[in-house]
Amino acid sequence: MRISRLTPWAAALAAAALFAVPAAASAGQQRTTPPENPTAAASVDPYADYYASAQGKTGAALKTALHNIIKTQSKVTYDGVWNALKVTDQDPANPNNVILIYSGRSQSKSTNGGGANDWNREHVWAKSHGDFGTATGPGTDLHHLRPEDVTVNSTRGNKDFDKGGSPVGEAPGSLTDADSFEPRDAVKGDVARMLLYMAVRYDGGDGFANLEMNDKVNNGSAPLFGRISLLKQWNQMDPPDAFEQRRNQVIFDVYQHNRNPFIDHPEWVNSIW
Repeated sequence: MRISRLTPWAAALAAAALFAVPAAASAGQQRTTPPENPTAAASVDPYADYYASAQGKTGAALKTALHNIIKTQSKVTYDGVWNALKVTDQDPANPNNVILIYSGRSQSKSTNGGGANDWNREHVWAKSHGDFGTATGPGTDLHHLRPEDVTVNSTRGNKDFDKGGSPVGEAPGSLTDADSFEPRDAVKGDVARMLLYMAVRYDGGDGFANLEMNDKVNNGSAPLFGRISLLKQWNQMDPPDAFEQRRNQVIFDVYQHNRNPFIDHPEWVNSIW
């Protein structure tokens, strides 16, 4: 793995948010950043060194290899998540705001909290699925924590992801029913890749539950999430965009120093599941 400087984008964010960087994340780390030449990026895998041990593998062997790569990470406290999300989910058009994942709304960074129109910390992999709560680890992993309107977060609750239902107030394009939640089209792939990251990163070997995917809803407190067949479709219909890629990079550069492999290689979803 090569050692490189922060990307200009991540460096600017880091400089603006040094107060938000955990102590463990401020130490020197081995990093991989994409080349600045778009032509080179199109022809050369910028993360080849990081994923070297996973290359050429499929199925369970690929999943295990990716787990062994991404399990090496710095950890953020639950309080630290507030400031981290102000950096990872910053509105590209307004540096004073964050983008809410299901609502799609750009909202002031300073309005985080518990009020009806505040934004809070949404666990895309609901913390009751595996009963990890807000413990440092899966409960604070930035790769699946996103800003969301308090009311919408409550509406989503711990529901599995599926299609259909009634429109969700304050989240245009999102639907919900008694046992499932469907996010707006623009983030369907984001949701799928966050859940699949969690299923690879947390395998029961570090004191937390073995998180895994299935093809059901109503998983309750089991360490399971569905529906995998639909999430695979969402991964294909909504490929990683610039916002999601920048988010992955700043988590790697500034905070956790691990990556979501399905943002870098969405084709690996079908190679495993």
